[in-house]
Amino acid sequence: MAVALLVIQHGWDDPPGPLGEWLTDAGLTLDVRRPYEGDALPADLSEHSGLLVLGGAMGAADDERAPWLPAVRQLLRAAVAHEVPTLGVCLGGQLLALANGGRVELNPQGPEIGAQLVAKRSAAASDPLFGPLPIMPDVIQWHFDAITALPPGAVQLASAPACEIQAFRLGRLAWGLQFHIETTPEVFGWWADEDAALFADYDLAEIVRRAAAAHADIAETWQPFAAAFAAVVADPSSVLPSRDVPTSTAQPITDPAAIRAALAAELASSRAPLPMPGLRPD
Repeated sequence: MAVALLVIQHGWDDPPGPLGEWLTDAGLTLDVRRPYEGDALPADLSEHSGLLVLGGAMGAADDERAPWLPAVRQLLRAAVAHEVPTLGVCLGGQLLALANGGRVELNPQGPEIGAQLVAKRSAAASDPLFGPLPIMPDVIQWHFDAITALPPGAVQLASAPACEIQAFRLGRLAWGLQFHIETTPEVFGWWADEDAALFADYDLAEIVRRAAAAHADIAETWQPFAAAFAAVVADPSSVLPSRDVPTSTAQPITDPAAIRAALAAELASSRAPLPMPGLRPD
């Protein structure tokens, strides 16, 4: 029997895209709700096995612009409390953080856009979704706000120079991403057109070109991640309770000698490699 995943889409210009296709290919049935078109959101998650909250142009607390956001935050609180497998992407990740006691503000270092790399942190090695990922996976960025404080008990899984908190895990079964993995070159082009006036001093054409070129690598990296999340949705008991790791101790490894030693230890124990920060090269 197909497993139902509730998908909340906040705008026409950020559909589930390839991420939705990967999840469907992995056996999930998507119940996509578009509240901006008037779709009702469920009062709880009793009819769904998991929750996916996508990105959007509004802020995580922009309730006047998007009056359905309080209901989304309530669902995210319930998902964490009742251990319903959950994935928040960009705005969805921000909503997950804000709903559970974190803080979201304008990114102190300004907008982050285009094809980038994020760096896994040491805590990611034992995470059921992030553990198998490369040290520096490819992602797409397009955001103005940032998570500036994680919820109590959350564990940071990835970082980047232009925006510190890139991914986190909250509780046993909830993950938040600051970046995008659901886009296509066409979707990214829409965003560039919509916000072109804000980036008049940027070489936006080159940013769009690089983003388009990055999507093949993003699919190679993140389709297995989506399949792993689908497996968790289908069988939440497959994920053991996580050990509490204070966020402050999950620091990125930057010393070259420490990186070599950590990678050797990881290889010896057949665990995923540890992080080294960086940006996507051309």
